Amino acid sequence: MNKRQRIKKNEEFQQVFKKGKSFANRQFVVYSYRKEEQKEFRIGLSVGKKIGNAVTRNRIKRYIRQTFLELRDEVRNDMDYIIIARHQAASLDFHETKKSLQHVLRIARVLRNNK
Repeated sequence: MNKRQRIKKNEEFQQVFKKGKSFANRQFVVYSYRKEEQKEFRIGLSVGKKIGNAVTRNRIKRYIRQTFLELRDEVRNDMDYIIIARHQAASLDFHETKKSLQHVLRIARVLRNNK
């Protein structure tokens, strides 16, 4: 994932929180906000300190980024996404993380191809 696909600024996070819609399962909360003029999706990640140490938090973020990389053809491009990891995400391996994120993205109806 390149820098254009990341949400970093607080104002951008706040815009998605205030104007976007949220969808959740036990492991993740996903906020999605549609931006008409956008050519590729952007994601922002939030993994709190209560979830685990730095190694655990960074592993969760790597898994989320890799999942979006693998799903880039299925995910709508005109959207901003913020993914908040919940405590139970710490115990997942990569395949479980991907399955859980696909589940919550299907609930949000942002996947083009429902497999």
